[in-house]
Amino acid sequence: MTIPYLPAGPTDDVPCEPWEGEEEALAAAAAAGRRAAAWIRSLPRAPVPGPVGAWHAGELPDAIETATASLDPQECDRMDPDSVMVDGTGGIDEETRSKLAAVPCAVQDARWLTPDQQIRIVAVASLVAGAARLLAEDPGTAITTGELSRMWALLDHAIA
Repeated sequence: MTIPYLPAGPTDDVPCEPWEGEEEALAAAAAAGRRAAAWIRSLPRAPVPGPVGAWHAGELPDAIETATASLDPQECDRMDPDSVMVDGTGGIDEETRSKLAAVPCAVQDARWLTPDQQIRIVAVASLVAGAARLLAEDPGTAITTGELSRMWALLDHAIA
């Protein structure tokens, strides 16, 4: 937890000023997610309909778009009213986080994809989940130093 200096109490008690460059950083995240989702949708489809094929064609790219569009630096690690640390989500809900976490296990069943395509999908899911964690742990640094932008550059490399 990297933000122990936040006061205890409900997050509504803490005035939240946007970080310099926050709007641009979040717009770049959403755009990167759309590019990654489009790339996944452009990959070969399963030769036989099934759950993994449906996941690959719909749920996975949708989860990536949802995650990158919902990133929120205000959803950072914090203290609750009882002075207990609460892990932030970076704006990604539990269902979407769960879908991203399942990628390394599920992608191996997408046997119609090449190993290169499979590992690129894993990289994309990992980068998206990592961006949320980065925002949750230290949003100011992630946004103002360009760390978040570097993650999208890596994502672009993975889908190229």
